[in-house]
Amino acid sequence: MNNQPFILPKPVSGILAILPGYPKTLLFVQAVNLALGDTLRSDVMQPLQNKLISIRVTDAGMAFYFFLGTKGLVACRRNREPELTISASAHDFLMLALRKEDPDTLFFSRRLCMEGDTELGLLLKNTLDAMELPPFNLRSLSPPRILAEIRTRLLN
Repeated sequence: MNNQPFILPKPVSGILAILPGYPKTLLFVQAVNLALGDTLRSDVMQPLQNKLISIRVTDAGMAFYFFLGTKGLVACRRNREPELTISASAHDFLMLALRKEDPDTLFFSRRLCMEGDTELGLLLKNTLDAMELPPFNLRSLSPPRILAEIRTRLLN
């Protein structure tokens, strides 16, 4: 059995890296909003509101920039330094989402990196750890559902 984590092939990461950043962030944000539902709109998350956060997927050469608004995550373009940047491979982020890896384990093995306001990063981690998050469901991230959610948000 192969215990090596999956790494995106160079041709795939090369294509992902040259795609414009904002549309990728918009799709990412919609997927997270769909997956986490009302969890992001809870009072517990308020200290994180309006803080620019970046998620960097190291092996894909991609970065997502967003902040937490009153209705969930909001995509934005990078117009300033993020308060917090969290970096890891696509595989490690997927393992975190599926709860098959612990963020502390990844951090101490240097597979997950936090830069910037580490106090904000710890607040985010502890807040997410304390919440009863819904199980990660890949079906909730189907392209038609994400596109429908984007259309609804753009029209409101």
